[in-house]
Amino acid sequence: MFIGITGTLYSGMSDIAKFLIQHHDFKLLALETGHYELSQDMQHLKLIDELEPSSTSIDEKDLGLPVYETFKTNDDLVNYATANWLQNFVIVSMKDMKLVDMLLKRPFFVLISVDSSLLTRFNRYSAQQKKEQKEQTVTASSSDNDTIINLTLHEFLSQTEPLKHANDAELLKIMDKSHLKILNETTTPEQFHLNISQLQLLNKERLRPSWDTYFMSLADLAAHRSNCMKRRVGCVVVRNHRVVATGYNGTPRGTRNCNEGGCPRCNSAISSGNGNGVSSVMGSGVGLSTCLCLHAEENALLEAGRDRVEGDSILYCNTCPCLTCTIKIVQSGVKEVVYSQSYSMDEFSSKVFKEAGVVLRQFTPPQYGVVVLQ
Repeated sequence: MFIGITGTLYSGMSDIAKFLIQHHDFKLLALETGHYELSQDMQHLKLIDELEPSSTSIDEKDLGLPVYETFKTNDDLVNYATANWLQNFVIVSMKDMKLVDMLLKRPFFVLISVDSSLLTRFNRYSAQQKKEQKEQTVTASSSDNDTIINLTLHEFLSQTEPLKHANDAELLKIMDKSHLKILNETTTPEQFHLNISQLQLLNKERLRPSWDTYFMSLADLAAHRSNCMKRRVGCVVVRNHRVVATGYNGTPRGTRNCNEGGCPRCNSAISSGNGNGVSSVMGSGVGLSTCLCLHAEENALLEAGRDRVEGDSILYCNTCPCLTCTIKIVQSGVKEVVYSQSYSMDEFSSKVFKEAGVVLRQFTPPQYGVVVLQ
């Protein structure tokens, strides 16, 4: 696995790299994009980058990490990683879109972005500045202290102001491409490492999704086609790892879409009756006999037909089936139902599945998208 890390100043990029190196035997790769100074034992890399200081994160100038290999060009790095793809590598502070695009095409690469609130990052920056000043035993009068603090804040803001430089805009684009976006609001590296360990960064599904993840992703995608005003639901019927049919909820073919007023029940609201004058949306399962929307499971089963479903078929749905759909799923001959989100229905659905011998299980994939660590 090759993990690329990108992000903002003082967000914790180097802490993730340290975690991977110290606990999972990852090897650090680096590009010779600036001027490098190697220590005597050749085990650590110090980046000075005198030509473009704004492109180098302050907290990355001396990572204190053992560098395994450095490369002069993007091609050299990508070719090396490809030839040695069974090994675990990490690269820190990725800010080159060309390199990111090259690596995103490889099946062994995962891109992680890390960010923090401005106040959190400034506090980390100030703590480092105070530590460096203390180490240098620099003394200043109380009046000078205010000048130091104001200058530090101005310096920090000048480096973190969005879109001030072209490379800042590119960084935002790179972060948007990341598979996992971490918002790091932890106060100590120990807290951060503990939270990182729970994210399953090395889960192989981040490289190649399992069948469950794959088909559940298709169900989520199908849900985006839903026109129901109440809830977006998507469904996929699978047999022998092949898609038999897909479905999403909405009004019948040839009628007005629900989101265009086609279903009075889904477009109505009932007073909550609590005296506060606020209306609430009709509760789950209430008035279903007046609903014109077909459920995602119904659409998928109608599309597939019993002959194509009966046997070893698995139904994937991003929401647990309601009782109405449950009895139709059982009748169609589906042998297993996999869902991701619970639904506010009673336990009759699971009881019916159990009695009919249909396996019902909930599936939770590894975390993707934005994850907040506090």
